[in-house]
Order: sequence, then C-alpha cells, then structure tokens
Amino acid sequence: MIPIEDNFNDVIGKAMRGCGFDETAAARAAGLSVEAVGRLLGGEFDESVARALALRLGLQPDALVRLARGEPWPLIAAPDVLATLTTNFGDMTVNAYIVWDRENRAAAIFDTGADARPILELVRAEKLEVVSIFLTHSHADHVAALSELKHALHVEAWSSELEPVRGTRLFRPGDVFNVGHHFIRTRLTPGHSPGGTTFIVEGHTVQAAMVGDAIFAGSIGGVRGDYKETLRIIHNEILGLPEDTILCPGHGPLTTVALEKAHNPFFP
Repeated sequence: MIPIEDNFNDVIGKAMRGCGFDETAAARAAGLSVEAVGRLLGGEFDESVARALALRLGLQPDALVRLARGEPWPLIAAPDVLATLTTNFGDMTVNAYIVWDRENRAAAIFDTGADARPILELVRAEKLEVVSIFLTHSHADHVAALSELKHALHVEAWSSELEPVRGTRLFRPGDVFNVGHHFIRTRLTPGHSPGGTTFIVEGHTVQAAMVGDAIFAGSIGGVRGDYKETLRIIHNEILGLPEDTILCPGHGPLTTVALEKAHNPFFP
C-alpha cells in the first residue's frame, strides 16, 4: 500500500496559500493565536484549532480530522490490466501507470516516473505491445524516464499543446485515442500546471482517470494558478465522473471519485 501523499498540515498549508493567508492572517480570520496556527502547521495536531481553521479556509473539518488521526486509506482493487509503477525521485516517490487490452496486449503508458526499468520489466513479463506514452504534465518527476522509454519501445509520446514536452507529439483538450479496445479521452485539468491533463480510460474492464497531480487521495496537488478556479475544475471535471471511477494520481495511492467526494477536505 502506497502511503498517502499529504498529511493534515500539508492540506492546511495548501489551503492557506490558496486563500492568500500567512500565519498571522489565518490566525486572525479563525480567532486563533499565531502560535497555535504555527504548531498546527508544524505537525502538532489540535482538533479544536484544526476545526476552527478549516472553517475559515473552506476545508471540510471532519475530513481534515480523519486525515490527522491517520485513518487508513481504503485499498482500491484495480483490474488486472491496470498497473501502478512507483519509483523514487529524490526524497519522494512518483507513480506511472500502464493500461492494456487483455486480448491483443495493446498498452498505453501514462507518465514515466523516474526509472524506466519497472515499466520495461512489466512490458516484457506481460508481453505487451505499447502503443503510446501519454504525459499528464511536464514536471521532471513525471517525464524523467521518457527518453529511455521511447528508445527502448520505439513508440510515440504525447503531451499537451498547452504544456509541450520536447520530443513528443501534441494533443489538444478533448482529443480521443484508441488503445486496443480502450478509449482514452483527454480532459484539461490545469492549476498544478498550465496544461495539466486528465486521461479518462474507458473499456470493458477499466473505468479509470489518470489525474497526474491535479488531485491526490485526500488532497490536491500544489496549485500554481487560480486556487478557486482550480478547485472548481477538479470538482467538475474529475469528481463529476462516475463514482466508481478509479483515480490514478501522480503520487500516493489509488482512490475513487466516491472516496474523494466523501473524504477529501478540499471538497466539503
């Protein structure tokens, strides 16, 4: 089980930055001392302080408290044609994914992670015919193994025209691809990056969304654009998918639309 990406204080910090609050402004808005807010951000949990601050930040207090208590994230049973490959990038881990057609072994890779070896080993073990590599966004941890994979597999890679990656072909929001019997639909979900893209994978055995760093299990990625607009986009474009859709984030464990609607503090 991959641990969740963000702790409760990470969530609070992201919400504060999104709302334009420093510790003093957040304390004033919530009727708290600056010291109490500082201790919370430092990882010292105080439920009453957390609840008061959550209300002023637009976070769901109960979900934040559950996160702070370390309640285990449910293990998602992915279909056997969807694999998560997790590699180390500096002091963090990053996920790549492979989806394939059980009948003809056609496969797609989503992001590359930091090391091509686990992907190549799985491709060989499952006798997969990789059709394309799709990139959710251009950040280094998600594209670090791109050149090696392209060279080893002799396939095209695709990135958004709004965030092009060198050596790739460009897709537009709304473009649709076929990989075996799966449809792959591109949906623009910016905020973490300008061309951040969610790939919706639809097939007889898979209903999943490769969300990159737009949303994590119980959190969201760091927002570099308009915070409120980013939350609106995630709510509409990702959490608007069917509730049993498996969400495959760039960091942390798999989740589902239903779990995020029930447990993500950013979406009360």
